[in-house]
Amino acid sequence: MGKRYSLEQGNFDDHIMNLIQVCGGSPNADLIKEIIITALKLVEEPAARVDVKILNAALKELRFAFKLFTGYRHIRKVTVFGSARTAETDPGYKQAASFARKIVRHGYMVITGAGDGIMKGAQEGAGRKMSFGVNIQLPFEQLPNIYIENDPKLVTFKYFFTRKLIFVKETDAIALFPGGFGTLDEMFESLTLLQTGKSDIMPIVLIDVPGGTYWLEWRRYLEKYLMKRGLISSEDMHFFKMTDNVDVAVREVTGFYRNFHSSRYLGDQLVIRLQRPISDVLLGKLNDGFKDIVTQGRIDRAAAFREESDEPDLIHLPRLKLRFNRKNFGRLRQLIDALNAE
Repeated sequence: MGKRYSLEQGNFDDHIMNLIQVCGGSPNADLIKEIIITALKLVEEPAARVDVKILNAALKELRFAFKLFTGYRHIRKVTVFGSARTAETDPGYKQAASFARKIVRHGYMVITGAGDGIMKGAQEGAGRKMSFGVNIQLPFEQLPNIYIENDPKLVTFKYFFTRKLIFVKETDAIALFPGGFGTLDEMFESLTLLQTGKSDIMPIVLIDVPGGTYWLEWRRYLEKYLMKRGLISSEDMHFFKMTDNVDVAVREVTGFYRNFHSSRYLGDQLVIRLQRPISDVLLGKLNDGFKDIVTQGRIDRAAAFREESDEPDLIHLPRLKLRFNRKNFGRLRQLIDALNAE
């Protein structure tokens, strides 16, 4: 009987690192090694075949999607959600097309689920060059719409959870139009990710048809059954903006990045990168107005940190640093709004 290797053997890491080197090496070799070890643990800890199939498919889907989006990470994007059942004659379809057309003029790309209805409208407005399609395999097979089919920026997922990860990870804003279970699921998950800090703060805009009440009724539900009972807080309502005006929706997205650029945690500090420096007056107002979310010290200006060397294109940006409590993310959104208002 052959010798059985154990992942606890001292030289096992060396075998894996040698394999990575033979394949060309990688600056992420340490993480790739962990992925390989995780896979090999399925030998020592036998799993049901269906479990292994899920792991295999999810890893393949995410690897391909990351590869696809890598070349476009320097371009801001908006994910558009909405009903696949919306007819082309519906005002909602026309709103989606108009929003996409106008946001693209500001240099944004558009990501949709690649299906019909609102998704099709948004991709018609954005045009093939500025569109991504993130499709899903369904029993009745959701075919990609004519504006994204056969495009190299179209990817099809087997699982909703991997698809939803890409929708949020690869975007800088989310626009939602009226829809059914899927739209509401995507909307609540997006808000949950912001509320819990599992996603970067980004603008979420809820767009209705002119004079429509879809999102107004939804907001009334939040206020009556969630906020009044203390199930959410009033600051959580700052995560989104409702409008039936496409121009207002576009300004909500672009205005979020008027001065705010991005943020990153370094140890216990939150670093906020800006497009331009802020005045002493505004810095004083931020310290007075947001002391409730700073656990220690003040909000201060900062230079680029050594740990940010992996993002060389951002080194030149001015920065603020603060010890954020990592709890009141609705208040953090308000802080960003104040930065953009100067």
